[in-house]
Amino acid sequence: MRFAIRLGHALAMASACALAVPAAAQNWPVRPVRIIVPYNPGGGVDVVMRLMAPKLSENTGGTFVVENRAGGGGVVGSEVVARAAPDGHTLLASANEFVLNPIFNSKLPYDPLKSFAFITQLAAVQFIVASHPSVPAKTVTELVALSKSRPGQLTFGSAGTAGGPHLAGELFQSMAGIRWVHVPFNSTRSVVGLISGEVDVILAATVGLLETVRSGRARAIAVTGSKRFAGLPDVPTVNESGVPGYIATGFYGFYAPAGTSPELVRRIHTEATRALANPDVKERLARIGTEIVTSSPEEFTGFLRGEMAKWSKVVKESDIRIH
Repeated sequence: MRFAIRLGHALAMASACALAVPAAAQNWPVRPVRIIVPYNPGGGVDVVMRLMAPKLSENTGGTFVVENRAGGGGVVGSEVVARAAPDGHTLLASANEFVLNPIFNSKLPYDPLKSFAFITQLAAVQFIVASHPSVPAKTVTELVALSKSRPGQLTFGSAGTAGGPHLAGELFQSMAGIRWVHVPFNSTRSVVGLISGEVDVILAATVGLLETVRSGRARAIAVTGSKRFAGLPDVPTVNESGVPGYIATGFYGFYAPAGTSPELVRRIHTEATRALANPDVKERLARIGTEIVTSSPEEFTGFLRGEMAKWSKVVKESDIRIH
């Protein structure tokens, strides 16, 4: 009899626990949600999240706060989320560095494949190869010729060592047979460095560089994707203008701490894709060259593994080194 009572209590508790997870997902959020962007304000993923956050608040009735925690090429902010409680109230929105950092640093304070739950890809983005107006090169062919005539003299700025723009620039050099001097900046500071003449060339996401190009303070030489960017239709791709086979694009992704329940991951995924589907968000992102790309948690997991494998191979075969 006592055994039957204890068994009944155990089954009741198990049932309560089983029901608690879906309830937690259904009631999310119950307090303000911190969305950690591991870069300075103004960059591509920061812009995406600041457009999404108000829509997330409207749609869920909760409060969503974008918090910039720059440092270590995205490592500092990522670690904050990796160590957070898996309750859906601390999330990460990161760019290419999420898969690039482990290629160059085997001693990260977290495991990118084990310390996070993968929610969805958010967007895809091209980079612009841009020069200071004083640089006497207006095309990829001219830039490559100039670089070969001044080996190791032209300076190339990016938003940080081992980030997407840096790797795209290193791949460009490798495939074009040239050598620049890399100057890593702190996030969006690279655009300022180009405008001021601190560097000759930069690669940066369309979202951070587009207005600077349109204002004439920088010259767009090419874009790095497989097709031209609608916002700069007269600017060719690198692939079509001197370095055949070259393609390098960026992505933004959304993550939660490992241990977040599958039900809660699905709920956050639903709300994230719903926010991105808002017509105002879609229009504003399209205007700055950011293509909305969403995926299921399973698809996103596969995508991340593929990106890590792809760039590891590129780094090895192209002998790309961090200077």
